[in-house]
Amino acid sequence: MALTYSTMEELGSSAPPFDLPVANPSADGLPGDRRRLDQYDAAALVIVFTCNHCPFAKHVEDALIQSAAAWANRGVQFALVNSNDAKGYPEDSFDAMAARAAEKAYPFPYLYDESQEVAKAYGAVCTPDIFAYDRSKKLVYRGRYDETRPGMGAATGKDLHDALDLFLSSGEVLSEQIPSVGCNIKWKPGNAPA
Repeated sequence: MALTYSTMEELGSSAPPFDLPVANPSADGLPGDRRRLDQYDAAALVIVFTCNHCPFAKHVEDALIQSAAAWANRGVQFALVNSNDAKGYPEDSFDAMAARAAEKAYPFPYLYDESQEVAKAYGAVCTPDIFAYDRSKKLVYRGRYDETRPGMGAATGKDLHDALDLFLSSGEVLSEQIPSVGCNIKWKPGNAPA
């Protein structure tokens, strides 16, 4: 495990488009077995780059499920993206993603970025790496879920929740945003971003 900090993309930047297969198509009520960015029309869209095996991703998983349920009534949607190399990390394969989503009853789509191009476009480098966009798909938050780490207390989502609350109540963007930290995305040989 290589400990990696998120790159803190520029606030206000546009969400790159995506068209990805979904491991749990019934999670969000949208039709088909693929999801595109333009299918989401939310007050805020939270995109979390994650995976099945990383201890940092596992640490926030149950809390993320609770966050998605708690924020749905305020117009916030969540989508999870796995960009890890499944050949090198079979626990992160599409089939394993589907099993994990079913086991945990994910209330959000779990998308598979097999080419890793979506992670590169977003500037995602670790798991979890969190990006929140407004209705116009402009970046309003990037960084950590909260201050906790595996073995250091239960995840709360405080940082993300504070940012969403401020943005949804006032339209303001949280001034202090702290990078996420976790395992590095497992890039395919020769595919890591430059």
